[in-house]
Amino acid sequence: MIHIKNLSKVFKTPKGSLTALDNINLHIPKGAVFGIIGLSGAGKSTLIRCMNMLERPTSGEVIIDGQNMTQLSGAALRKTRQNIGMIFQHFNLLESRTVAGNIAFPLEIAGWPKHKIAERIQELLPVVGLEDKAHSYPSQLSGGQKQRVGIARALATNPSVLLCDEATSALDPQTTESILELLKEINEKFNLTIVIITHEMKVIKEICTDVAVIDKARIVEQGPIESVFLNPQSDIAKEFIASVFPNKLAPELLRELAQHPNSQIITVNFLGSAASEPIISDLIRQFGVTVNILHGSIDRLRSTLFGTLTLELQGSAENLSQAHEYLKSRNLKVEVIK
Repeated sequence: MIHIKNLSKVFKTPKGSLTALDNINLHIPKGAVFGIIGLSGAGKSTLIRCMNMLERPTSGEVIIDGQNMTQLSGAALRKTRQNIGMIFQHFNLLESRTVAGNIAFPLEIAGWPKHKIAERIQELLPVVGLEDKAHSYPSQLSGGQKQRVGIARALATNPSVLLCDEATSALDPQTTESILELLKEINEKFNLTIVIITHEMKVIKEICTDVAVIDKARIVEQGPIESVFLNPQSDIAKEFIASVFPNKLAPELLRELAQHPNSQIITVNFLGSAASEPIISDLIRQFGVTVNILHGSIDRLRSTLFGTLTLELQGSAENLSQAHEYLKSRNLKVEVIK
């Protein structure tokens, strides 16, 4: 479990003070896959580096499994960091060491005996699918294989928390998918709390249980992933969601639709079992409205179906009102565009 309380980070520059984090408050449940998404420069990488004190916050607290990280230094901090693994965008492997040697590195620093290190390496190689790569060097590996080494190295000391700083940004889409699947398996197998920093909403929707949106150094929205996708409150969250579930209509189409009498354009967001219900046929049959499907998509949020429809409804004012009430009664999120 991670508690972040009133966390701020201010950098001193020749041009004055730069606020990278402004009064951040987060609660990350044990065993969650918690995504933190933001644009470049929003403060997300500074935030994750403050969690393990690679960057010292200016004020506030970071409490991990009951331990206040901001109160630690020296040997006590190094020991506590063994409970926090971290993987990086560009892997940060030691080129002069083999796969086994890279995995062994944090264990050597922690003072593990050689036979225990060898045993741990043999345990981890199958977990990340690199059983046959123990004696290979980083230069002989693909990007995805390098990140798998990074994950194994991060897991070496049996941490309870894994921090991922843009861990898939340097990978192609297919490799990204395989790494996300691996992280999901690790989370489920070891009940590991995973914190993922990213600027890609597709990463959030594939793996995360919860999400926080950071914008201009502040958390502007947070909650379970289903809640944020179904009912986003901030403009930046809406933009991120639209990047994976686009529903914006062309201006030319909107101008044409504006000429239609007795019509409304709405978006309908649905979650879970609602994705398979005959909503449109019910609208036509029960309320006598004409329904024109303008846009639609359906995908998964982790393992839950999520979809969005953009519809034109035509009918009397009374029928349109009844159709709206029906949609709301089915716990669907309805927004009127026109």
